Amino acid sequence: MLGFIVFGLVVGALARLVLPGRQHLSLIVTLLVGVVGSVIGGVVASALGTGDVFELNVLGSIVAIIAAALLIVLLDRAAVRR
Repeated sequence: MLGFIVFGLVVGALARLVLPGRQHLSLIVTLLVGVVGSVIGGVVASALGTGDVFELNVLGSIVAIIAAALLIVLLDRAAVRR
């Protein structure tokens, strides 16, 4: 679980650098969304049979990183529409 939290923080920080233009989420919100997305990705990876949620493995980590990145992008784009 700690691994997914770290992945979420890293993905959240990298999302601030990679997303083009002005970001509409604050840094704290971006980091928190990254953590939530990473944990959700870990749960999804576990449901797909990649191993235990608390166990770090490559496929589970990749799914968690993708889920965190997608969640950050979706929420940032939703904030633009407001």
